[in-house]
Amino acid sequence: MNDPLVLAAEFPATDAAEWRKLVDAALKGASFEKRLVSQTYDGLKVQPLYPRAAGAEPVAGRKAGAPWTVMQRVDHPDPKAANKQALEDLENGATGLSVVLGGGIGAYGFGLDGSAATLKLVLDGVLLDAGIAIDMDTSTQHREAVFNLAAVLEKSGIDKAAITVRFGLDPLGAGLRNGALPQPWTQSASLIGTVVSGLAGQGFKGPFMVADGRAVHAAGGSEAQELAFVIASAVTYLRTLTDAGIALDDARQAIYFKLAADADEFLTIAKFRALRKLWARVEQACGLTPQPAFVAAETAWRMMTARDPYVNMLRTTIAITAAGLGGADAITALPFTIARGLPDRFARRAARNQQLVLLEESNLYRVADPAAGAGGIEALTGELSHSAWRLFQDIEKAGGAPAALEQNLLQGKVAATRAARQAAIAHRKEALTGTSDYPNLGEASVDVLDVPRVTVAPFAPFAPAVSFDALPAMRLSEPFETLRDRSDAILANTGARPKVFLATLGRLADFTPRAMFAKSFYEAGGIEALGNDGFTDQAAMVAAFKASGARLACLCGSDAIYPEQAADAAKALREAGAIVHMAGRPGDLEAALNEAGVKTFVFTGADVLSTLQATHDSLVKP
Repeated sequence: MNDPLVLAAEFPATDAAEWRKLVDAALKGASFEKRLVSQTYDGLKVQPLYPRAAGAEPVAGRKAGAPWTVMQRVDHPDPKAANKQALEDLENGATGLSVVLGGGIGAYGFGLDGSAATLKLVLDGVLLDAGIAIDMDTSTQHREAVFNLAAVLEKSGIDKAAITVRFGLDPLGAGLRNGALPQPWTQSASLIGTVVSGLAGQGFKGPFMVADGRAVHAAGGSEAQELAFVIASAVTYLRTLTDAGIALDDARQAIYFKLAADADEFLTIAKFRALRKLWARVEQACGLTPQPAFVAAETAWRMMTARDPYVNMLRTTIAITAAGLGGADAITALPFTIARGLPDRFARRAARNQQLVLLEESNLYRVADPAAGAGGIEALTGELSHSAWRLFQDIEKAGGAPAALEQNLLQGKVAATRAARQAAIAHRKEALTGTSDYPNLGEASVDVLDVPRVTVAPFAPFAPAVSFDALPAMRLSEPFETLRDRSDAILANTGARPKVFLATLGRLADFTPRAMFAKSFYEAGGIEALGNDGFTDQAAMVAAFKASGARLACLCGSDAIYPEQAADAAKALREAGAIVHMAGRPGDLEAALNEAGVKTFVFTGADVLSTLQATHDSLVKP
């Protein structure tokens, strides 16, 4: 007899073949591959269903029951204000501080100057020997900051072996972001060896060097590209340190990793797991017994939006969850208003508490590698590992990471991925909730601190010795935000936004789906949609258009209604002075509709961004 306590025992056994038979029936001849199989920007296919991964072992990383370190950004350029923020964060649950220097990979227009006086003031009152972690987000503009920090910690009188400080030296990551190295790599390598040996000689336990993938991610790169650059950087640093006379085992202990975590939960989990597998393979190739590397995470800059910024809380919550489940040892959450400006106390509190809730209430840290054995995650982890390893091998064949950067090997691949990603955003194949999809023209304002963003020349006042293509940071929502800003400026100058009159045809049930689509379409560009409950006849519709004050009208109806009414309605609206669009694909009606005055069709899969840009241009013409 089946156990009544086991729910699954009440159902007959089934298999993948039976499931596929039911799916094919539901698809009614449509392509399984096109409808249900998605593809990552690395070309990896994601199936809709996976079996359990038999025999899978957990990836060695953060131990079960060990919480990740809750990091908070220290990026206010005023050191007194930064110190006040840091102490408040630590008093309320943060367990580490990410000290961000101006011009660093994670600065995003803010950050400290890195002087000894600034660092001393910022860390005043921080109990450095009580397990509080310090992670330096360094920059080429403030190259002395590492030495300044070491001097400040030396003068503190605290046993340096008791201080958890990650110095964050990463000339390759900074070089990739800035498009240059301050000196030839052979000179940089010699200096790195001297610096790391010196810091270790002072008693600091490190790690000292970071292989950081955020520059690749923030420039629009793929998961495999980020992983390949991180592994290539780490291998370069490993060679550099051993060439400086540092023992191989000590050299690997001197290196840690940092990745971006975004709202693609499964890919982010797989990416963090894949990194550990890739580094273990490098350790084995070096004759070392693999040990869990330290892996830090920062929620992704490129996914943050300035519009409807509260949605960023959802994005960062997913990213934190994914990084935590993927085994990150430390996580920094970007505050939800950072795309608007320097976050205030509330935004910092929210960033901190997101992590605390996931740790203390959701208990995400209790299980080591909870995704182990899940068919989909294991498949993505393995495929990402192979894809990243192939690109890593290409980088090695080019002479290693420094040579590959000079040859623009990685930059070209990232640029192609960025272009594909931007095209998907423009066509709304990749949705940005609150920006490209479901925009809110009446969104509530948010507060940020009155501190301007600053763009600092990477190498001023010196010219770089080696130049190549840079990977500047970008946010995916920026093109839509530019249109929204344009709309805001028109509102400020005239008292009204650009408008589109929704010229609805037929009954409510006929036009509602396309009217809702058109509203989201146009308002993504800041063009206010004027809706209605329908009209008794064409004359009433034209009269309503004339009274609306709009110059643009969009026909909204069903495929059954359009052949009967669309052309006549378009002609009447055109004669009333309207620029006429239509929601939906025209099909066989295109020629007749064009002749009647419809020049633009808005539909799922259209280039939303270029259509909105052209529409804005047409509306500002006299």
